[in-house]
Amino acid sequence: MMTTNNPRYVSLLTRNTLALVLAGGRGSRLYELTDRRAKPAVYFGGKFRIIDFPLSNCVNSGIRKIGVLTQYKAHSLIRHLVHGWSNFRTELGEFVEVLPASQRTTGNWYAGTADAIYQNLDIVEALRPKYVLVLAGDHIYKMDYGEMLAYHVEKGADMTVACVAVPLEDAKGFGVMTVDEHHQVVAFDEKPAEPRPMPSSQDTALASMGNYIFNTDFLFEQLHKDAANPDSSRDFGKDIIPALIKEHAVYAYPFRDPITGKQPYWRDVGTIDAFWEANMELVSIEPELNLYDDAWPILTYHRQLPSAKFVFRDAGREGKALDSVVSAGCVISGATIVNSLLFSNVKVHSYSTVQDSVLLPEVRVGRHCRITRAVIDRGCDLPEGTIIGEDRKADAKRFRVTNKGITLVTPEMLGQKGSASVG
Repeated sequence: MMTTNNPRYVSLLTRNTLALVLAGGRGSRLYELTDRRAKPAVYFGGKFRIIDFPLSNCVNSGIRKIGVLTQYKAHSLIRHLVHGWSNFRTELGEFVEVLPASQRTTGNWYAGTADAIYQNLDIVEALRPKYVLVLAGDHIYKMDYGEMLAYHVEKGADMTVACVAVPLEDAKGFGVMTVDEHHQVVAFDEKPAEPRPMPSSQDTALASMGNYIFNTDFLFEQLHKDAANPDSSRDFGKDIIPALIKEHAVYAYPFRDPITGKQPYWRDVGTIDAFWEANMELVSIEPELNLYDDAWPILTYHRQLPSAKFVFRDAGREGKALDSVVSAGCVISGATIVNSLLFSNVKVHSYSTVQDSVLLPEVRVGRHCRITRAVIDRGCDLPEGTIIGEDRKADAKRFRVTNKGITLVTPEMLGQKGSASVG
């Protein structure tokens, strides 16, 4: 019998856990940034994709049985998984497998988060895990799922929901929980118009991270029951959790920073503004998200590329980057980069300035360009003399400009052909 005194207690829990990452979401609030890719496949941090964060959390937590459930425009996501996440030891029962909407139970695509798991119950049953960890595939954070598993078992929970405190206004976009003094969930409201504040704070609410742990037999029982309900929308937040809290042990797991014990780093980069802000945070001297952490590495697939290069030091034509992140393969040729993040293979030509901007892979900036407070999508070729971010009305005629003044530019907006293979 396994007890908490067993030195291998947590590792035995993680070995008996199957992680299912929900990665089929479109991310409609990212607008044209997800026209060619699912939200979990969106780039982040110079060399990563969003999906790399929950997958790296699994591996670092000791969970090596992972299924990734895909649906919306999944080509670039699947290609990334095949290239970067297919080197597991299958003979040891380790894997990262892609689970598309195969319509095994019905002729429909995934109708909701619960239906996505339901359509793959035969795979779960064949693997026979003791616990199922359901993860949202579209958030940026570092988290030890082993600690959450131990909490789940020690509470005697049927289901455990990871949660963070968020401002009341932001809570309108999340599932909001009310808990008792033991952290048992007593109410759950999905995307409420008026979120209930936490008892200890009148301006924050307890929001679901979209990460759940189930005892496997209990999950099977509840998903079959939900599938038989014609009125269900087949969603964990809207249907499953509210139905469970009255009769079953559903607990909230408060996610805390493991070092400080305070509010952890967790970002939902679901809007253009949030995406820009989260990337901009990384160029600061000591960003809250430490991507240089050897103890908790974020793994990914990245092409073998030469080092970044800075050329020319003539007066008025210096190749330099200040307070910026510049990735492999970039060439800064007589241009100035300030407070910006450049992904791989970006080329910036002479007499140009890029400031407070995020440039995704393969972007080319011609001569005499000025780019400010912008997100430039992969493959854009900015012609000589392009100015972005200085005249909001002019930008809005060609590009998408957010309420906070961030300009999104895609190849299609420039009249350039986008490619489904360039995701």
